[in-house]
Amino acid sequence: MTNNTEAVGAQINPPDNKFTRWFTHILTDLGRNGIFIALIAVVVLFTILTNGILLRPQNISNLVVQNGYILVLAIGMVMVIIAGHIDLSVGSVAAFVGAISGVFAVKMGMPWWLAVILSLAIGALVGAWQGFWIAFVGIPAFIVTLAGMLIFRGLALVVLGNANIGSFPDEYRALGNGFLAGVFGESEPDIFTLAVGAVVVIALVVQQVRTRAGRRKYGQDVEPIVWFIAKLVLISAAIGFFVYSLAGYKGVPVTLIILAVLVMVYGIVMNRTVFGRHIYAIGGNRHAAELSGIKTRRVDFWLFVNMGFLAALAGLIFTARLNLAGPKAGDGFELEAISAAFIGGAAVQGGVGTIGGAIIGGLIIGVLNNGMSIMGIGIEWQQAVKGLVLLLAVAFDVYNKRRSGN
Repeated sequence: MTNNTEAVGAQINPPDNKFTRWFTHILTDLGRNGIFIALIAVVVLFTILTNGILLRPQNISNLVVQNGYILVLAIGMVMVIIAGHIDLSVGSVAAFVGAISGVFAVKMGMPWWLAVILSLAIGALVGAWQGFWIAFVGIPAFIVTLAGMLIFRGLALVVLGNANIGSFPDEYRALGNGFLAGVFGESEPDIFTLAVGAVVVIALVVQQVRTRAGRRKYGQDVEPIVWFIAKLVLISAAIGFFVYSLAGYKGVPVTLIILAVLVMVYGIVMNRTVFGRHIYAIGGNRHAAELSGIKTRRVDFWLFVNMGFLAALAGLIFTARLNLAGPKAGDGFELEAISAAFIGGAAVQGGVGTIGGAIIGGLIIGVLNNGMSIMGIGIEWQQAVKGLVLLLAVAFDVYNKRRSGN
């Protein structure tokens, strides 16, 4: 009787199959990284359609320089969206701060570094202004930032007097057009850039190995070693190709250095600080967060101060790249930043999103813009195609998350 019961039990619960567990783990991992796969697919598609022009060293460098301001905005925007808000004013704030910096650096002749510091401070003050109405008066962020979009666009025009301001000092222009190369002497490709890439790859491998070892130490589930090594090899190869391309052109863009610092700092803030955990808690359930003692108003206020600061930084980078502060600066920035956040996995209702995801979302937008421009597609079709591809990218990511149960 016992033997029969055991036999039935074995049929109901078949023995654990190592291959099945590994295969399931890999599928789950791919599902969690669906947006990264979407980025690879977009890059491959436009590489084919542009006959390889997309991945030429100069174009890869241009992708970073031309889209740096959107990636900066995406970092702040995803934090705002995670907390359950939205910011429609970032484009106007970027234009306003860019105009102010032009007055400081060009018309008033201030040292470039003082003009930059004062401009960033003004951006933070703009964020504090909007954060006050949202956090302490209780007006929805949508309304406050919609008003801010109109206010600061108008103030930008007032500051500029409907005219352009330029040209800027060389040090200021380096924010958007500068490159760091030749530190170890002139060479082709640049040795310094290759050394930076090697350090990044080594740091990534060490961090991933330590993380995996830590998970095993505490008895947590870890991915198969073959899959773990394969991912590291592929990611390292991608970084190596990217760095070698930069080294073969002009070196490391200053914009990329700024982005790398921001990603590291804000990644730590969101994943390893109390403030970051409070942002996720507020977005997940604001009422529960308040009952647990989180000062939601204070968090909201500082979120928009931070958004104002990053919008100002994006405005400086954009102005520096063009060497011009103009009335049309900032047009559509808010839409691209919001799109980058949502494409990167942020949830409309809040509580979900990552800094890395927002960066990938911004890169997808950048590849779309760049690839279609190379192909000579008209602006009318660019808008339509970009909207469709963005929708499909988000749908693909949502499908993978549902399949993986997340």
